[in-house]
Amino acid sequence: QVLLVEAGGGLVQAGGSLRLSCIGSGLTFRNLPVGWFRQAPGGKEREFVAVINTNGGSTNYTDSVKGRFTISRDNARNTVYLQMNSLKPEDTAVYYCAARFGGVVLTPNRYDYWGQGTQVTVSS
Repeated sequence: QVLLVEAGGGLVQAGGSLRLSCIGSGLTFRNLPVGWFRQAPGGKEREFVAVINTNGGSTNYTDSVKGRFTISRDNARNTVYLQMNSLKPEDTAVYYCAARFGGVVLTPNRYDYWGQGTQVTVSS
């Protein structure tokens, strides 16, 4: 069993920054790829944001956040981070971290464990 807890969301003005944390429990967390996903208001589907492999040596981002967001991990702390810079109103969403057994994938429904989500609101 892997439990995930997100933290770091909040309200920020456009152009500002936030750092999200995903803290995982269990000895296996450091052996799992971890992704960040978001779900915008208005019934939109959950979408991929970024993913990192087990040792942090490989990352992938959706096009809309490339150059602005950075995913990283500290396996000694069982934590994955999402540094978000130059935030835009369209980044407003509930952000979730997720982990899975197996390789890196970008599809939300292939992830096994999910956190409860943290709200990010970017004002214009």
